[in-house]
Amino acid sequence: MIESESQIRVRYVETDAMGIVHHSNFVNWLELARIEMMDNIGLPYVELEKQDALMPVLEVYIKFLSPAYFDDRITIKLFVPECPNARCIVEYKIFRGTTLLAEAKTLHAFINRKGRPIKPPSIFLETMKSFF
Repeated sequence: MIESESQIRVRYVETDAMGIVHHSNFVNWLELARIEMMDNIGLPYVELEKQDALMPVLEVYIKFLSPAYFDDRITIKLFVPECPNARCIVEYKIFRGTTLLAEAKTLHAFINRKGRPIKPPSIFLETMKSFF
């Protein structure tokens, strides 16, 4: 299993008229955590792009449990529970301190820059296999 952790500080611009982080920002936070995870495992996302491989989001699921507010310090815990092959599942838990704010999951596939499905690059598969 791959585990990674990212920290963010909620910006004022991320809040809505109720003073709560707007739900759409959680998707951005998931992306931030994925990019940091790729860096942490030694395979920056830009390296995949150099291989003409992109990992679009096919599905996103977020279960909101508690709100986040301006200036909160947020921890995003990311998990890749199984070795990816043609598709990659990523799970997340988003916290403020010990309070679980949301649980999320994303599903990714691989395409080239023309939008056609491709097999994952060997560098991706080799890197991932080293963690499982």
